[in-house]
Amino acid sequence: MRQVPGRPRGFTLIELVIAVAILGVLALLATPLMEVTARRHKEVELRDALRQIRGAIDAYHQAVVDKRIEVPADASGYPPDLDVLAAGVPDVTRPDGRMIYLLRRLPRDPMHTDADLPARDTWGKRSYASPADASQEGEDVFDVHSLSAATGLNGVPYRQW
Repeated sequence: MRQVPGRPRGFTLIELVIAVAILGVLALLATPLMEVTARRHKEVELRDALRQIRGAIDAYHQAVVDKRIEVPADASGYPPDLDVLAAGVPDVTRPDGRMIYLLRRLPRDPMHTDADLPARDTWGKRSYASPADASQEGEDVFDVHSLSAATGLNGVPYRQW
């Protein structure tokens, strides 16, 4: 580019105002997209946490069926609480008293807003004796669900996931 004598180099005020306006419009358009992306990320975390906990509950029940975990005769065969899944239970088939660990750690509900609560208290629990349409806590944990009253991007409330 050839420099014209007597004309200073740089941008004019108009060019700068137009560039800032274009950047502002782009930022305004990107904000909702970022919010949806963040929400989708939390939903992926929720789906993964539910899958982990439900898989551990099923593994606990299978270990009871396989007689690796000792439970009372009148028990349902599901864990008494969520902490058992990470804390471990004794394997009665092993003479050395090894423990069966079903989770490394109990995941938190990513939709729960109170960060001070322990992970076990962020989940809604359903006992085996509880009906599916009116889940209630009881002597065991048959299933878990989110306590969030919000609805997912797919239109289904998080409590029903």
